[in-house]
Amino acid sequence: MSIFSPIKQAKRARVGIYSIGLKAYWNQFSGLKERLVEYGRFIETRMSEFAEVYNYGLVDEESEGKKAGEWFNEKNVDIIFCHAATYSTSSTVLPVHLICKAPLVVLNLQPTDRINYEQTTTGEWLAYCCACPVPEISNALNRSGIEFRVINGLLGLNNTPAISLTNETTSERKEASRAWKQIEEWTRAASVPRTLRHSRFGFLGNTYSGMLDMYSDFTMLQAQTGIHIEVLEMCDLDRLLKEVTPRDVREKLEEVHKMFKISGDSSSDPIAKRPTEEQLSWSCKVAAAQEKLVREYNLDALTYYYHGAPGSDYEKLQGGFIVGHSLLTASGIPCSGEGDLKTAVAMKICDILGTGGSFSEIVVVDYEDETILLGHDGPFHIAISDGKPLLRGMGLYHGKQGTGVSVEAKVKTGPVTTLNVTQTEDGKLKFIISEGESTNGPIMRIGNTQTPVKFRLHPDEYMEKWFMEAPTHHCAMSIGHNASLFQKVGQLMNIRQVTL
Repeated sequence: MSIFSPIKQAKRARVGIYSIGLKAYWNQFSGLKERLVEYGRFIETRMSEFAEVYNYGLVDEESEGKKAGEWFNEKNVDIIFCHAATYSTSSTVLPVHLICKAPLVVLNLQPTDRINYEQTTTGEWLAYCCACPVPEISNALNRSGIEFRVINGLLGLNNTPAISLTNETTSERKEASRAWKQIEEWTRAASVPRTLRHSRFGFLGNTYSGMLDMYSDFTMLQAQTGIHIEVLEMCDLDRLLKEVTPRDVREKLEEVHKMFKISGDSSSDPIAKRPTEEQLSWSCKVAAAQEKLVREYNLDALTYYYHGAPGSDYEKLQGGFIVGHSLLTASGIPCSGEGDLKTAVAMKICDILGTGGSFSEIVVVDYEDETILLGHDGPFHIAISDGKPLLRGMGLYHGKQGTGVSVEAKVKTGPVTTLNVTQTEDGKLKFIISEGESTNGPIMRIGNTQTPVKFRLHPDEYMEKWFMEAPTHHCAMSIGHNASLFQKVGQLMNIRQVTL
């Protein structure tokens, strides 16, 4: 969690759910219909922890399936879960998804881990035969060209209904935990395309000249992700800078002290010094203008780069960028440097999912520890920091013009996942996903964010595989092992993904 309230909240996914059955059963087996409906309500309640849920209820014949499809369209759902509550003909299910094209997940969640073989009646068995219709449904969907996924496992009830002849308390079983982890990931993943479709990304300045991997077609990005890209000028920021008051600067300085430690001089690098009062004040003034820019243009993320003519006002302005963009990133507005719009998308995906998303690239390999140091001289995401980041005054920004204040930080030790958004020769976006472990190894004291990461392969093997996927040279670093989650985002957005 961030120490700051988000400027804009991510949107929760709109999730549709319906349960299926065979209408002929209801008059034959007393209480079965009501029992299955309650199972559906249990699923609805649990899903509501991480999504807006729209439960149509029971679909038990073809005509009801058509009504459900129209209803889900009216609710504008992002994903639909078909709860296979008991046997149902596939003709009941198919109309739902011919009408509503939202991605589909079939839930085969058995309420009990074992039936009571001695006492079970036909009516009791029918409450547990969830898997029975799934092959038939799968066949019908496949022949209709409708993609789907299936989650198998236990329902995970916390108590046993009075009608049951066996134990249905399965919440602690691994089969229930595994199933609900998948359900939660699908619902969280569905929040990403919904949020992106309503997002405005600022593009301030230009892409760093010559970085060919980062150039992108704005129309292509909007077509594949749904984001609107607002092209901004330095004069827009400069205009807002002139509106910043001394009180605005003081408030930003308070935020800075809340989020950062102020460093002394680096013991090793002569260009990394304790920030001067003038540098801090200027960074806070620029930070106030940056927040005004985000609010005026209603931005959800920002990418930027501007070198400015030597000694110009704009060169001085961009020299104060890093602190303010770190504050914005901490407030749910991810900011990527060097005009890398694709990595801004990766960072926003991580942020929507609550996993961080800090701007990173390869720094150096440590062959003794078999780690790869990842980091950058740009903004850092406080939500994944190992303690308070340091602010260092920089006598120069390497490879760039100007001087200012930079962030030196390290991601907390433990599982991490990098998400790289790149572009293939056919113009399509691609996710490159890598899981590893952030270690407690040493970092340099040069005013950059750096984290030693041990991937599953030796650094040379890992880099060989990674480079052959033709990545954008930046990536977003998130905390936790999130490959399964990022893969689901890619599937929902029809973006190819590869996991290393």
